[in-house]
Amino acid sequence: MFVDFRDQPPPPRWEPKRRRPPLTARQRNVVGTIAIFNLVMLVCGPLAGATLFQAIPALFR
Repeated sequence: MFVDFRDQPPPPRWEPKRRRPPLTARQRNVVGTIAIFNLVMLVCGPLAGATLFQAIPALFR
């Protein structure tokens, strides 16, 4: 059996729906600031923790 679809328009193009709107400029700045802060704390956090561990026994001497 043959079905002739030559005079039928093609279906509309399907695009997935966006779940969220894109970030605003202020939101991008906040996310960037948080990321930079986390990278700085990744380096400085262990140093500060080691200093505290050394300072506690020094208080009891």
